[in-house]
Amino acid sequence: MSKSHKLVLAVFLVCLGLFLIACENEKNEKEDTEEAKETARAMTWEDRLLKELPSLGHRNWLVVADSAFPAQISPGMEVVVSNEDHFAVLEKVLRAIGQIKHIRPIVYLDKELDFVPEDLAPGIDACRKRLKDMLSRYGTKPVLHEELIARMDQVAKTFRILMIKTNLTLPYTTVFMELDCGYWGPESEAKMREKMKEDKKERP
Repeated sequence: MSKSHKLVLAVFLVCLGLFLIACENEKNEKEDTEEAKETARAMTWEDRLLKELPSLGHRNWLVVADSAFPAQISPGMEVVVSNEDHFAVLEKVLRAIGQIKHIRPIVYLDKELDFVPEDLAPGIDACRKRLKDMLSRYGTKPVLHEELIARMDQVAKTFRILMIKTNLTLPYTTVFMELDCGYWGPESEAKMREKMKEDKKERP
């Protein structure tokens, strides 16, 4: 075999080796991705919540949504379907947040909820009362549904939102929780900002 033939054969073998390595790497990556997806599917919504909570903080959102809430394509939006009772899910979410010191929820409800009549949505009166009772300590703020949707869409471009869908089939019953710092409240922030202004005035 001539030197030129040996060189061609060597180059061929090297290329073949690189090709086989690339194929093996691609196969392994695909298997890892599928395994990750299977693991995610196997986790319950409670597992997912408890796994995610430590990493969530100021400007992240948690949402307990009724069954008809639309899926959004914003990159930061993660949707978990619980197939469970709305109030049971909400109670567990609030309890889990209460056990975490670094965050506290600012709670919003759809403003439309106050105007949904019982004759058009049987059960809405009892639902309203139960939500009011469960959320009384949070100073819930009513906001128009479209404004909340738009706000979440904007937030999800930069920050993560975890939405847990329930089996509730009553309109405007989604509970929106904007997470805030649990150990640094608005009063502390305001005092610090005031001090910064005073410091700036005192400088020559």
